[in-house]
Amino acid sequence: MLAGLAHVIVRRRRWVIGFWIVLTVFGGFSASQVSKRWLTQFSIPGYPAYETNQQTLKIFGTGEQAPQIAVFHSAGDITKDRGIARAVAAAQRANPGSRAASFFSTGTSSYVSKDRHTTFATIYPAGIPGFNANSFIARTRAALKAATPAGVTANLTGRDPLEQASSGGKGPSIVTEALIGGLGALVILFFVFGTLPAVLIPIAIAVASILNTFTLVWILTYVTNVSIIVQFLIALVGLGVAIDYALLMIFRFRDELREGEDVETALVEMMTHAGRSVIVSGSTVAVGLLSMVLLPLPFIRSIGIGGMLIPAVSVLAAITLLPALLAVLGTRINSLRVFPRRFIDQGHPEDGLWGRWAGLVMRRPAPVAIVGIGIVAVLLFFGLQLNPSEAQARDLPGSGDAIAGRTALADAGISPGAMKPFVVLVHGGNADAIAAKLAALPGIDGASAPKQWRKSGYALVEAIPSSDGASKAVRATISNTKAALVGTDASLGGVAPEDRDFVHAVYGNFPYVLGFVILLTYLLLARAFRSLILPLKAVVLNLVSLGAAYGIIVFIFQQGHGSAAIWNVHATQSIIPWIPLMIFAFLFGLSMDYEVFMLTRMREAYDETGDTRAAIALGLARTGKLVTSAALILMFAFFVLSSSPGVDIKQFGIGLAAGIIFDATIIRALLVPALMRLLGRWNWWLPKRAARVLLVREPPLASDAA
Repeated sequence: MLAGLAHVIVRRRRWVIGFWIVLTVFGGFSASQVSKRWLTQFSIPGYPAYETNQQTLKIFGTGEQAPQIAVFHSAGDITKDRGIARAVAAAQRANPGSRAASFFSTGTSSYVSKDRHTTFATIYPAGIPGFNANSFIARTRAALKAATPAGVTANLTGRDPLEQASSGGKGPSIVTEALIGGLGALVILFFVFGTLPAVLIPIAIAVASILNTFTLVWILTYVTNVSIIVQFLIALVGLGVAIDYALLMIFRFRDELREGEDVETALVEMMTHAGRSVIVSGSTVAVGLLSMVLLPLPFIRSIGIGGMLIPAVSVLAAITLLPALLAVLGTRINSLRVFPRRFIDQGHPEDGLWGRWAGLVMRRPAPVAIVGIGIVAVLLFFGLQLNPSEAQARDLPGSGDAIAGRTALADAGISPGAMKPFVVLVHGGNADAIAAKLAALPGIDGASAPKQWRKSGYALVEAIPSSDGASKAVRATISNTKAALVGTDASLGGVAPEDRDFVHAVYGNFPYVLGFVILLTYLLLARAFRSLILPLKAVVLNLVSLGAAYGIIVFIFQQGHGSAAIWNVHATQSIIPWIPLMIFAFLFGLSMDYEVFMLTRMREAYDETGDTRAAIALGLARTGKLVTSAALILMFAFFVLSSSPGVDIKQFGIGLAAGIIFDATIIRALLVPALMRLLGRWNWWLPKRAARVLLVREPPLASDAA
């Protein structure tokens, strides 16, 4: 089929190129249009805290955003200065539709430090939060300070002000990040190929893939909501994946030309072998992303559906546009040299560096495997300590007014739980009685039911937990509070309980996601490689590689080894909850790309020779440079993300970048060939019954050739 497609493309190459040019130009228009249609909100339908917050939002106009915390400090008894109440009112007016609570509106001492020198007020902004939520932080801070009486120090802190302070301002735009990633890819391609046409074709394939994916996503936004995060994934993942596939195809095309084949025959061989690898690779990446539709979170489902289009379009570009371009260029793919020949590998790869490494692995498979397993074991040790949770307020970096407010609260002995209070929605019950009941619970510093927070038969109770809303200790407090509300006309809301709902929604359903990905990937690879052992090894090593990637981000960000020196991010003792999920979805499929590239060449060599050792050595020698080059390009594309201001994007970018390069080196260059060498002919085991189920020809499991 692919051979026939190659012949058709050769005959119609100019039509194919023209068609892609028209689509790509329209894709540029689509990219500008889809920017107006992104989903910028989180939702967790069906989960109790989220539903409570939504109901509070509907009734009071507030409830989905974390409160801003106004902190006041003076040398005397802070409660005696009634001017502070006017300052709180001024800050509240700066947030149209907001609600506020303080000692002056409730008379509750939980808003005041024990020495009576410090007090705080909670100001809940109106509306729905989003990725770019406008919570009027600057306006509120200015109004607060202007209205604060003389002799009193005022600061505005809280979750959003602290995150704003920790971000260090705006980072590069998506266009800038894509350009930086493209520039890095260009430099690597020059070292890989050394000729201008061979360098520019992968870039052209990436541009076509990215812009045409935007067209499909634009159409998708009229069917379902699509998260704004998808735009970053299209630009950076599309850049890496499309170039990876182009690399594989061009490597094979040049190999065939080197063997003396004419252009059309080389294209047919490239499509038959490399084209098949690209289709299998794209399928595994798509499966990893598609798995996210199993999670009950609309924005994550949209990332899965939208992200799945990236490898799909990249595959289409690689098996249609790329061969058309190569058919036009022909042997000129090796012209216009920009690097001296001595910097570029010449002749057969098995005679070069990778050939010598393959020979070493074939001679000493056990020591190589032990070294690889040892490195993996260390990273898995750290990976098992992964704590998916929001960072505690004390761990957010930065400077300025928000940090000063956080410090003032801590110095006064006020619980960091004030940053994320519990908010209980009471319907038709006695709100004061609920507040008294909650105040008596262990883990709660105090609770109040402001008179102003009552409307249409509903009332709100605010409870201040004794520990940070992102700490492990608060989880027990949330459970105790829910238990205390059983049998009452009240339900628990607030930011901290909703954060826990998010973790439960993601990781409570994660086993189904994992099972789906493993099963579908195994079946795809079993059919592709005509073996039951090779796909099992591939899946297990991919899971090991994933655990190692988790270990890297735990070591760097959770435990803080190097994160402060390089990214000015202090140890948070946690990893933002959605990061491990997204790393899994992308890294599992992307890592499998390299496995497919290597095993396809090894399977082809084994079918020709019947010699497992020779097949492994040839496959490693022929794909080693390809895999490491592709990994470097992807690593650079993801590393660019770490220049973004948010801690979450830094964790995501570094996790993927480190995971990709670790997988391409330790897993694919050490463990895969060493373990295959130790398995010998059992690599190719496929019983007759399994072959019939997979609809493939059963290969004989005979002794290897000499």
